[in-house]
Amino acid sequence: MVVVRFAPSPTGYLHLGSARTALFNWLYARHHDGRFLIRIEDTDLKRSDKKFLDEILRDLRWLGLDWDAEPVFQSDRFEVYRQKAAQLVAAGRAYRDGEAVLFRVEPGRTIVVEDMIHGRITFQTDDIKDQVLVKSDGSPAYNFSCVVDDDFLGITHILRGDDHISNTPKQVLFYEALDRPAPRFGHMPLIMGQDGAKLSKRHGGVAVEDYKQEGFLPEALANYLILLGWYPGQEHEVLTLAEAVKMFDIKSMNDVQAKFDVHKLKWLNGEYIMRSSAAELLPAVKERLAAAGLAAPDDGFLLRVVELYKIRIKTFTEFLPLTDFFFRDDFLWAEEAKAALAKEGSRELLRLLAARLETLENFSPVALEAACRELAADRKVKAAVLIHPARAAVSGKTKGAGLFEIMELLGRPRTLERLRSAS
Repeated sequence: MVVVRFAPSPTGYLHLGSARTALFNWLYARHHDGRFLIRIEDTDLKRSDKKFLDEILRDLRWLGLDWDAEPVFQSDRFEVYRQKAAQLVAAGRAYRDGEAVLFRVEPGRTIVVEDMIHGRITFQTDDIKDQVLVKSDGSPAYNFSCVVDDDFLGITHILRGDDHISNTPKQVLFYEALDRPAPRFGHMPLIMGQDGAKLSKRHGGVAVEDYKQEGFLPEALANYLILLGWYPGQEHEVLTLAEAVKMFDIKSMNDVQAKFDVHKLKWLNGEYIMRSSAAELLPAVKERLAAAGLAAPDDGFLLRVVELYKIRIKTFTEFLPLTDFFFRDDFLWAEEAKAALAKEGSRELLRLLAARLETLENFSPVALEAACRELAADRKVKAAVLIHPARAAVSGKTKGAGLFEIMELLGRPRTLERLRSAS
């Protein structure tokens, strides 16, 4: 059975690269009906923080991942590492240097690793110095604790970033010394910025939390991260985790660095928003309203607003700037909207439009448009000359949903009040 693991360190938020590593491990396990485990690498007791651990686990669940056993904590296993190191000392494979324990690296050897992504990689032990197993403070070294724990958990395959390639020969030596079979290794190219440099904060958000706050859907972020390293074809760019599980093949993973493109991510997120029902999007919209200190209207009204705007936004941060006029009367005005009102004759047209709409029998988009166009014809002006200032008056915007759909949703009293206030 395939058994893989994700091993986060709770010293910070979940990085996009780490989230991608978790996703590919999870996909590999689920595709092969295997097990996906979590090991918490918290040997750095000073820097490890429970708040980061809680956030990492929340983010993994938010992305749609689950795991098959309770997480294992390295901080609970210090004595196990010391015992394993003592065994190697007794066998002559390691030695003590004060309070520390070091592994003897035999010179003149070639280590061959058949990487699942890069193919054959060779290493020379002459390039590897003796390795610390246990530090002088009694804590384990990273590579040694990884090997001890991966063997304990029965890990069969290790999928991780290219930055771990240099660790692989050291870990292979430890498996040999402990007389344990080594798992298969697969190293994924790192995520880079558009400039080709390693993804960092200067490229924008680097943590999953950043994209949660910005209003991305978990399905879209997971989908995009999967495409950074594995491309199932243009016809499958938008795919659910369930679909990815069925299609995933590690042999199809790219062995070249992937560039993070936030514009592509926004496009993908917009696709997910557009394909979602208004009811599915409602909780996220309510969160945005609450964060802005705005009282949410009744669900029926809010659903209609969401339905009207879900095809017009790429992230939820774009929702309120476009729709604030539905939820408050002191809405923000775009400079272009102010300019539309300032044009000669605009205010007079708005007074006439308000008078005409006050007696309109049917306040539907069709009836509203007909009344507006009739007024423009009566005044011998193009309809746009009236529509632009009217949109500005009722919404403070020059773009968004159709003017007449907006008016219907605002209702007659609010629409007339705003037309008259602007005139």
